[in-house]
Amino acid sequence: MIIEDINIEDSLGKEYTEHPIFEQLHFYSEFYSFLSYSAIGWHLNGTRFIMNLDTYTYSSIKGTINSISEILFKGRINDAYSLLRKYYDSIIINIYTNLYLLDNFDFENLVVEKIDKWIKGIDTIPEYRVISKYIKDSSRLISINKLLSIDDRYKQIRDRCNNNTHYNFYSNVLLNDNKIYNPDRVKWLNYFTKDIEDLFIMHFSYIFFLNQHYMTSTDYRDSLEEGLQPEENSEYWVAPFVQETFDKIIKVKRSDIAQEIRNFTILQLK
Repeated sequence: MIIEDINIEDSLGKEYTEHPIFEQLHFYSEFYSFLSYSAIGWHLNGTRFIMNLDTYTYSSIKGTINSISEILFKGRINDAYSLLRKYYDSIIINIYTNLYLLDNFDFENLVVEKIDKWIKGIDTIPEYRVISKYIKDSSRLISINKLLSIDDRYKQIRDRCNNNTHYNFYSNVLLNDNKIYNPDRVKWLNYFTKDIEDLFIMHFSYIFFLNQHYMTSTDYRDSLEEGLQPEENSEYWVAPFVQETFDKIIKVKRSDIAQEIRNFTILQLK
């Protein structure tokens, strides 16, 4: 067992150990936990998988977020960026699989073989460039893609992730040593904060456009299961955790995307 002989706070400083990123990561983790639970109640057409495959996708993403938090707290920013790339890939794969199922499922094609084979481990998902282009070219996502591509922020995030994963610069190497003095450490933590925030906003937005039913309150379904008459329009109520996320993050950081989601959704999003 390897034990690090280092006092994290002494080495990294309070500005680092008390950085808002750690509270932010906890919030994201809880969001994916709630979303995973919400997805259980919905069937995903086009696969033979009994459980909604998004349930486990979201719980897996929660695990990645938790790993990022633990590694960042130890000052391993370089390793955290490798996991951020994993988070990025997870988002793109999640959106691609859902979009592909929506595009290809019908009553003459009850099982979408490409996704079903991926679930069974028979075949792999196409490479990143292919699935990313599929998402960008989708007629279902035109309006939200336009807002997500207003600048090159997502390319820059991808570049930072790749630079750290492949040690493209010596400075990337230094970001993984938590014992040396690094005057840029908090600056990089600020970059990381914005990068993961932008990725989270992208994922939240795409889910709303493809599977907005995941965002609904359980009140309507709970009433039906208990044999009660649901309250009027309760099928359009938004889950509290979704409204909180929308208020705290989407409306504050990307008001343009917040408005586009409001224009699109049939849910009672404030």
